Amino acid sequence: MSDESKSSHSTDFGSVTTQSSYGVIHCITIIGTIEGHQEAPENTKTTKYEHVLPQLAAIEESEEIDGLLILLNTVGGDVEAGLAIAELIAGMKTPTVSLILGGSHSIGVPLAVAARRTFIAPSASMMLHPVRISGTVIGAPQTYEYFRQIQKRITRFIVRNSSVKEEALSDLMMATGELASDVGTVIGAKQAVKIGLCDEVGTLHDALSCLHAMIKKR
Repeated sequence: MSDESKSSHSTDFGSVTTQSSYGVIHCITIIGTIEGHQEAPENTKTTKYEHVLPQLAAIEESEEIDGLLILLNTVGGDVEAGLAIAELIAGMKTPTVSLILGGSHSIGVPLAVAARRTFIAPSASMMLHPVRISGTVIGAPQTYEYFRQIQKRITRFIVRNSSVKEEALSDLMMATGELASDVGTVIGAKQAVKIGLCDEVGTLHDALSCLHAMIKKR
């Protein structure tokens, strides 16, 4: 093992802590479906918010961890659980960098932009669409107002934690003709950077170099 990576420790929750001359970095993965209060089927890859939330709290409180790297490849999932994780990340003093690999769709968008610096791999993508609800829906004005309030929370979070303009974001979410059976837009890496959702197109090396610089500056 090289001097640049003296030790590492893996857990059952898809995370690892590494130590090098740059400091101690904790890496967590947000993959598959973001699982909320309802359990996903056994054959579904999931990120359980009850596992991630205490990890983030422990990282923020730790005097040993210098930075956090978040690797994302998610199709989205539970809105409340996703926003809960995103809010914790956005509120951390610990330097944070996210890297989108494959895709960060739906509620994965606020999860990606929650970090101080967001990278997206050249082959990755992001899907933007309005809130979807499955199951029985009561067709009453209160229901639609509830949907509207949830959508507003998501939009405001994304705008607050990135450089994207709210009008441009809303247009992409409500676009027709992009998705076969839904409204919304799938954007590639270059477009994600162009509109301000992500900061840079980059690789793991780029994301780590940025995190090292943030740790040194801190």
